[in-house]
Amino acid sequence: MAESICASIEKAVVAVPARLQSSRLPNKVLADIGGKPMIQRVLQRCRQASDVDVVVLCTDSDQLQRLAEGWGFPVLMTSADCSSGSERIASVADALMALAWVDQPAEPERTAVINVQGDQPFIDPAVIDAMVAEFQKRKSLPEVVTPVYSLSEETVHNPNVVKTLLAHDGRALYFSRSAIPHVRDVDPADWHHHTTYWGHVGMYGFRGDVLEAWDQLPQSPLEDLERLEQLRLIEAGYTIATFPVQGTSLSVDTAEQLEQARAMV
Repeated sequence: MAESICASIEKAVVAVPARLQSSRLPNKVLADIGGKPMIQRVLQRCRQASDVDVVVLCTDSDQLQRLAEGWGFPVLMTSADCSSGSERIASVADALMALAWVDQPAEPERTAVINVQGDQPFIDPAVIDAMVAEFQKRKSLPEVVTPVYSLSEETVHNPNVVKTLLAHDGRALYFSRSAIPHVRDVDPADWHHHTTYWGHVGMYGFRGDVLEAWDQLPQSPLEDLERLEQLRLIEAGYTIATFPVQGTSLSVDTAEQLEQARAMV
């Protein structure tokens, strides 16, 4: 586990992991949304963030590499065996930071690497800037930062919506597809009257040295059970700081969500 560092972030890079072989919706990142492939929309919206030095696609697909480079984005090729987006960008962490620092020796502990999933075509550039700001404004640089949002009554018990259990100081204690905390002796339909339930936006800001250590983290039984990569960090003892945002960015995982994205355009 990394330690808190009293320093400042000097560089920020947005890493967008993407693959074609999605289990639930194959080739979804190439799906047309309003005349553009989904992955093009993601990359272009990330580029609109004002506080990042470079936006990079991380992929195992030659087709995605050719497209992204044609749109003017650098690409880092990864193994096809990566089990999650975080693992994919961690596998090229050194190269990511080298792109941010250009002709200077990279300083991982002073680099923020923002992981934006390739299936978020409406990602808000302001949220990316807010993530960089979270690193800047804290006395000690956090290990990991992620945004959360207040859940509506209708989504509290939806297993497709990831919940975040927060400590009083805003640290993420756990992530789950179940509604947490459980409110004892109350009908689950009324739980939202007793506490605020927080959803997870699905973006992560890693301090560079933390991302470099990803392949050293032990396997996480909780990650395997919930299919949530961030639980590997929780089990390894890392602190995940959170900050609230208004609303969430649609992640396209199903055919229904793809149609919703097309309707939004």
